[in-house]
Amino acid sequence: MRRTRILTAVLALAAGLLSGAPTALAADPPAPKLAADTYTWKNARIDGGGFVPGIVFNRSEKNLAYARTDIGGAYRWQESSKTWTPLLDSVGWDDWGHTGVVSIATDSVDPNRVYAAVGTYTNSWDPKNGAVMRSSDRGASWRKANLPFKLGGNMPGRGMGERLAVDPNRNSVLYLGAPSGKGLWRSTDSGVTWSQVANFPNVGNYAQDPSDTSGYASDNQGIVWVTFDESTGTAGNATKTIYVGVADKDNAVYRSTDAGATWQRLAGQPTGHLAHKGVLDTKNGHLYLAYSDKGGPYDGGKGQVWRYATGSGAWTDISPVAEADTFYGFSGLTVDRQKPGTVMATAYSAWWPDTQIFRSTDSGATWTKAWDYTSYPDRENRYTMDVSSSPWLTWGANPQPPEQTPKLGWMTEALEIDPFNSNRMMYGTGATIYGTENLGNWDGGGKFTVKPMVRGLEETAVNDLASPPSGAPLLSALGDIGGFRHTDLTKVPSMMFTQPNFTTTTSLDFAESKPDTVVRVGNLDSGPHIAFSTDNGANWFAGTDPSGVSGGGTVAAAADGSRFVWSPEGAGVHHATGFGTSWQASGGIPAGAIVEADRVDPKTFYGFKSGKFYVSTDGGATFKATPATGLPSGDSVRFKALPGGKGDVWLAGGATDGAYGLWHSTDGGATFTKLPDVEQADTVGFGKAAPGASYQTLYTSAKIGGVRGIFRSTDKGASWTRINDDAHQWGWTGAAITGDPRVYGRVYVSTNGRGVLYGDSSGGGTTDPGPGPDPAPTGACKVTYKVTSQWAGGFQADVQLANTGTSAWNGWSLNWGFPDGQKLTQAWNAEAAQSGAAVTAKNIGWNGNVAAGSSVSFGFTANWSGTNTKPTAFTLGDRNCTVA
Repeated sequence: MRRTRILTAVLALAAGLLSGAPTALAADPPAPKLAADTYTWKNARIDGGGFVPGIVFNRSEKNLAYARTDIGGAYRWQESSKTWTPLLDSVGWDDWGHTGVVSIATDSVDPNRVYAAVGTYTNSWDPKNGAVMRSSDRGASWRKANLPFKLGGNMPGRGMGERLAVDPNRNSVLYLGAPSGKGLWRSTDSGVTWSQVANFPNVGNYAQDPSDTSGYASDNQGIVWVTFDESTGTAGNATKTIYVGVADKDNAVYRSTDAGATWQRLAGQPTGHLAHKGVLDTKNGHLYLAYSDKGGPYDGGKGQVWRYATGSGAWTDISPVAEADTFYGFSGLTVDRQKPGTVMATAYSAWWPDTQIFRSTDSGATWTKAWDYTSYPDRENRYTMDVSSSPWLTWGANPQPPEQTPKLGWMTEALEIDPFNSNRMMYGTGATIYGTENLGNWDGGGKFTVKPMVRGLEETAVNDLASPPSGAPLLSALGDIGGFRHTDLTKVPSMMFTQPNFTTTTSLDFAESKPDTVVRVGNLDSGPHIAFSTDNGANWFAGTDPSGVSGGGTVAAAADGSRFVWSPEGAGVHHATGFGTSWQASGGIPAGAIVEADRVDPKTFYGFKSGKFYVSTDGGATFKATPATGLPSGDSVRFKALPGGKGDVWLAGGATDGAYGLWHSTDGGATFTKLPDVEQADTVGFGKAAPGASYQTLYTSAKIGGVRGIFRSTDKGASWTRINDDAHQWGWTGAAITGDPRVYGRVYVSTNGRGVLYGDSSGGGTTDPGPGPDPAPTGACKVTYKVTSQWAGGFQADVQLANTGTSAWNGWSLNWGFPDGQKLTQAWNAEAAQSGAAVTAKNIGWNGNVAAGSSVSFGFTANWSGTNTKPTAFTLGDRNCTVA
């Protein structure tokens, strides 16, 4: 399965979403009416769905582990619930590239400290440089050191590593291996500042495809891992011996024996391959290296595993199989810290019939395999697979031997044995994290059980969303794994869309008055690019393609399900009656146009291309451009017609160097009116009307009042409520948004790597009363104080402040006292200060207006020792608040 999520970000950049400066205004517009509402955000559960290139265990604290993803942020393992907690949801729109994590490092001296090297692309697709994020509270909050070069969490070679490492003796010292010829970098102040190691002799020279003009495959993969020999240092003093892996087939490993003052190529090393990993067993004095002829994570046809004796300098080829018999490279590599001499490796690029995992208990002298042939094509496995928690991992496949479903994996570049528990192993694949807790059965002749260990880690890229008025509440179009029908948002669906299985679904739609009729289009290496369902997406059948179709494009279903309009890649816009058995070219509309259906009139369809809006009133047979002007000139536009309102169309999109915002038409696109308060908008969707309102609720991912966020309007866009907060931003959210037609306030938000988020309101969220004085809030209040995460010496808490009075607040200041000497370290969505035990938290501008019946929330981290009793009294001005 190849990753296609590059395209989402590229489309955003090509449209100029993140480039240039805001257009200058002749005069300041009236301040938009904004309010704040507190939302609870959760993922519609899929569990995984993308590549996990790195898993890192802390070496000094049990059960502390981190996982990194290529575009979907980083996670911390929660042992009590066996789940992963997302750590980078606070990354905002402008820094979307910092959701790609090229490396992660956990500090064994101070387990509260963790570091993440972030940045998604090293070429022009990502306009910003990379950064090193540092946290002193296990990722609950972060500070950032910007780098003078880019990092590539979603670039070729991303499964090698780890590129970022903390000195296990002097933890203020870190090293970072850079791509693009930028060399080796070092920090001596715990990641606050960074400088290049000027005397490091090799910046690397390997690129996947030097001829690639996009800069993606042609980038020098650079310095790919750093490993410390902790036995060559003492506490508080820099470790003397450091090994560094370089993307250079002839000079792959370097060493310093004087704490980085000088560096030498390791003598006698093998050549002709790239060292994907370098893992050190200090007890036996062995540096293990996993080699491949390619950088991965997809490619690799030959490989070796070597052992280097750190004392004598002797090299030994310990490859589990002869190189001549490999059709894959090696990458996943780990040692058992409880049982010196036990080492494991993966054949990461063995796509067919399956990946392979190798294990040795004698330092690589002999090996056993996770599976082997009995008599080809029959095979015997040392393991059993249990994917009942994520049943879609079978892909609905029925393969022929020797292939099996579910597979043991593919792209298996992350492999780790728990350093405190020899029975627990985790490894990443292109779709999930698998693990076992009875690994010891491997050596005892029994079978070990492999299960998904991925709950809480959501890594899908979302292209489109739909919430029908009946049937399943959510249908999704996803990159890499097609999409899902969620009948219960809290449960993993049994299967993705099948028959056919698109690698990526690009668009889907349902018939508004007949929502059991659903259509989806997508990408597939061979086969049809369109599919239909007559039971609300539960079952599917393939349609036929017009000539020339090469990709999914966009699709629209007539309001009554009688016909469809399709704008595929590689061919012009087409229309068909029935389920697409005979397509005819549509006239009057250019190829590549975005298409949508009117939600009332089954013969009316709409299109948009390059600044022009098109309308068809004959079922898509012919389109005409409307006289509408002032729309965005580019194609980064998303528009939708309002359910129940013929000719009622909303259009969002644009770029910072031109028209950008939200437009509304009530005459079928003949004219559009731009909403003056919306500076930028990228999506638009509709949900159930607010109580007492006659018009459906609007949702958008937008910039309003100078603030980027997810917004809601209950009055046709006259006023807006921001419903996310700074801790919940998820990078880029510009692909799709939709409300739920059955649940007021519920909204589904697309992300580019964090899956489908859905939010529910905990308050009414009405508009603010407009500008005026800032009196202290009056009336009743209620506080909900919740400790969301706690660790040795620190904790994170969320505070919800509800206005239970009858009048709106225009500014607020909440006071409480810590009973056990807790000390604030950081706060978000509030200005917080502490004097002794007394704490004051004030609004920060955008969330100062809290309507009656609404609420606002903020969060903070703090230190504690001994006990961490919750505060029992809160005051708002001179008023005591009820404590929930």
